[in-house]
Amino acid sequence: MTTELTVLALAGLLQAVQFAAFSITANLQVGPKVAMGPRDNVPPLKGTAGRLQRALNNHFEGLILFTLAVVVVTLGGQASGVTGACAWIYLAARILYVPAYVFGWVPWRSAIWAVGFAATMLMILAALV
Repeated sequence: MTTELTVLALAGLLQAVQFAAFSITANLQVGPKVAMGPRDNVPPLKGTAGRLQRALNNHFEGLILFTLAVVVVTLGGQASGVTGACAWIYLAARILYVPAYVFGWVPWRSAIWAVGFAATMLMILAALV
């Protein structure tokens, strides 16, 4: 398995951990009756639960582009040291992004996001060269 595919698998596991953290905090906030119900009229989540939800949603968005980059690199036979390093940088940025979002690290949260995004774009560009 290529480095890029390995990192993609790890990013999937990170997504699962983020989902569990969000789910637990959200269920604690809204209570079991709301959590088990249809959630038709649930107010927006606040505090840590809301931040974990937004970080999770952001990773879903980033993971789409990262997956595209991994597919292009892998199927195009363009895996290299550069694309492997970019993959690891993406994962490190995504791991750091969670506490940055939860604890409100301004402006570092945005800088961390930008590093992950740039690593993903560089992977795509490297595959085209």
